[in-house]
Amino acid sequence: MTDVRRAGERYRGGDPGAGIDTRHAFSFGPHYDPDNLRFGALIACNEERLAPGAGFDEHPHSHTEIVTWVVEGELTHRDSAGHETRVGPGDVQHLSAAAGVRHVERNDGPAPLTFLQMWLTPREPGGTPSYTLVPAAEGPVRYAIPAAGAVLHVRRPGPGERTAVPDAPWVYVHVVRGTVRLAGAELGPGDAARITGAEGLQALATAPAELLLWEMTP
Repeated sequence: MTDVRRAGERYRGGDPGAGIDTRHAFSFGPHYDPDNLRFGALIACNEERLAPGAGFDEHPHSHTEIVTWVVEGELTHRDSAGHETRVGPGDVQHLSAAAGVRHVERNDGPAPLTFLQMWLTPREPGGTPSYTLVPAAEGPVRYAIPAAGAVLHVRRPGPGERTAVPDAPWVYVHVVRGTVRLAGAELGPGDAARITGAEGLQALATAPAELLLWEMTP
């Protein structure tokens, strides 16, 4: 089963007056939708757009695996565990909130910043917070989050190239850029597909594309 969700269907949020424009793929904050609370372990996929100088002041998280993917610009991250980093396109940032952590996210650069932030529910609550930053690399990327039973795959197929969709109980496909054909549907930037019981599926790039694929198991 493939459920396609279009970029234009996302909930609008953020604080435009403060330079923050947010698009939510799942029920989030005041945008409550009991039929759209989660997919597999994934409970949030927020597209954040921050103007230069804008950002999120220090705020808490707990019992959440937070993965950030920068589309353009540079994200400044600081947290209560003492980490301070700059995250650019192609880097994979993973903050395991565990029993509790606080962090700050800002656009301290001169150009607009766009990033995706994805939240996953761990199988077990608690633990010690941890932070990982995987530098950008050419070619396919595979990043596992065992605590949530999930693996992030990053693929960048060229026109006419096919990308195998992992065979898994739940697969979430997000198109960062470009266009692909998947299960009879054309997907463009910001579009996503929620696939249940994936088996033998492939995505065909019809333009240079960048895809994030979440492979999730119970």
